[in-house]
Amino acid sequence: MPADLATRLDNTLPLALEGYAWLPNRLRRCGADALRTRLMGQRAVALHGPDAARFFYDERHIRRHGAIPEAARGTLFGKGAVHTLDGEAHRVRKAMFVGLLTGGGVDDLVDRAGAAWDEAARSWAARGPVVLFDETARVLTRAVCDWTGVPLDRDEVPEVAADLVAMVDGFATAGPRHWRARRARGRREAWLADLVDGVRRGAVAVPEESAVAAVARHRDAHGRPLDPRTAAVELLNIIRPTVAVTWFVAFTGHALHRWPEQRERLRAADPAFTEAFAHEVRRFYPFAPFVGGRAVTQVEWGGVRIPAGTMVLLDLYGQNHDPRLWPEPYRFDPDRFVGREIGPFELVPQGGGDPRTGHRCPGELSTVALLRALAVRLARLDHDVPEQDLHIPLHRIPTRPASGLVVDVRRAP
Repeated sequence: MPADLATRLDNTLPLALEGYAWLPNRLRRCGADALRTRLMGQRAVALHGPDAARFFYDERHIRRHGAIPEAARGTLFGKGAVHTLDGEAHRVRKAMFVGLLTGGGVDDLVDRAGAAWDEAARSWAARGPVVLFDETARVLTRAVCDWTGVPLDRDEVPEVAADLVAMVDGFATAGPRHWRARRARGRREAWLADLVDGVRRGAVAVPEESAVAAVARHRDAHGRPLDPRTAAVELLNIIRPTVAVTWFVAFTGHALHRWPEQRERLRAADPAFTEAFAHEVRRFYPFAPFVGGRAVTQVEWGGVRIPAGTMVLLDLYGQNHDPRLWPEPYRFDPDRFVGREIGPFELVPQGGGDPRTGHRCPGELSTVALLRALAVRLARLDHDVPEQDLHIPLHRIPTRPASGLVVDVRRAP
């Protein structure tokens, strides 16, 4: 297809059909790290590579405010979320997340998740085959609600976990998954807004150092408290990404089944290897296909002119499988990360840059820590993987093993 025609044709349908492969395929065919395209009727420029990531996360060039589609704001992030802010407003709100999601607080979250996993695993052996994806979502929901200070009875866990999974599962589709996600977000925002209001009125007691307390007392860049609904959105932006680690745990189960030689090394729980394994799961398996922003002014990158206001896409999945960065990128090899210092714009499953100040997810540290801990536990779990559909459909965003990974636990450690 001629290049000028390709830039005039809308690629919304090809994206829906090809999923994660859509952008890498087009970049590969054009033989460049930048190309023009159209999505949802709008002009767009797609960029690829560490230099592109560095450019993309420079607020002089690209802004996030107004760039996240309403479909994602209404399901995944929430309206008024930190992801939609720029400048001082973003830095002030982001500082709250960084304070909660770094340091000793992460260790406490991991400990709670490990304890919840161990208790759940003891029941799996008596229940027969279980779906690892579903069980992990419940483990993480219980742990993160306990950690954030959100009151949650045990019998509420399955329903809350299902809603949190639905928010992630439905952000990139126009079908039933999308509307399920919107309904789930509405329920959970109302639930947490009531909680924040109760905390502020003194009607509900939560630990002083908890995330609920921190969000309830947070002041924005103008010194104003967050309205209860926005506070609920930001609480969900701590809880929901933690439960999204479910995807990586299911991928870990898939990796251990396909490459069982990795199991013994994980069981040993060597810190360097467990971290390398977690990074390789995040690199190898598809999570986010790309992220988007808008050009602040007319700029140029990679020889492509980008008019002000143009949608700019940063290729994540393609970069994580670029042979220039990762030799034999479709080989699962945790050793590629052993002893390697990872640059802030190289491994980008959750975006690039500095999580303390930029738009990179501040929960990335907790994601890696949780994945390290649960991967070791999964490797130590005495289980079989029955015959099932384990293919990972790349047209589905976000994807996961088709079966959710059914495991038959013989004995818990």
